[in-house]
Amino acid sequence: MSDNLTELSQQLHDASEKKQLTAIAALAAMGEEGQGVLLDYLAKNTPLEKPLLVVGTTYQTLRNLGQEAITAKLQQNYPTGIFPLQSAQGIDYLSLQEALARQDFESADEITRDKLCELAGPGASQRQWLYFTEVEKFPALDLHTINALWWLHSNGNFGFSVQRRLWLASGKEFTKLWPKIGWKSGNVWTRWPKGFTWDLSAPQGHLPLLNQLRGVRVAEFLYSHPVWSQYGW
Repeated sequence: MSDNLTELSQQLHDASEKKQLTAIAALAAMGEEGQGVLLDYLAKNTPLEKPLLVVGTTYQTLRNLGQEAITAKLQQNYPTGIFPLQSAQGIDYLSLQEALARQDFESADEITRDKLCELAGPGASQRQWLYFTEVEKFPALDLHTINALWWLHSNGNFGFSVQRRLWLASGKEFTKLWPKIGWKSGNVWTRWPKGFTWDLSAPQGHLPLLNQLRGVRVAEFLYSHPVWSQYGW
């Protein structure tokens, strides 16, 4: 192993998160040897008991290489991804994991909406939108799973927890949050779907979407849900 490869490997295992993320990109660009270091790191740190950004970014970086052999190995070793797809209501989140792993954020957003309505019950699934009173009854485990998948597969840029952090930083003022996450510009709401940005060039917290045109109560109850303190988000 070359000195540079050894140094990057040590940085991946022992440095600060910022330096670890830098090491991931550098190792991925080094070809087979560097990618082998990333695969070994992934194997030693999965399955995840809690969301870890460095592990999620390692997995997603390897997926994004688009190399058939690596993609096949990841599929073989992690057929349901790197994070447990747990649900208190027996809901299957594999389709969401797969869409996010492909970085198909538009499909993942649609799946997320469907899964949230499924959580709320047949009435919500039929109408395809939520009442805030349904949101407060969501199991924390399911929201944790959904949020972790978004966060892990987006380099920490997307997820309800990211939106919530920005909402708190805005003094819980939605008029400040919407433009910050790209959902509104001036007095004009962003048009769905073409107005939204379905890749990682989007502002932090841009995805997943909520139907803000129906008011702020759903968002308010979601961002105030016990899941965030319960799971340390």
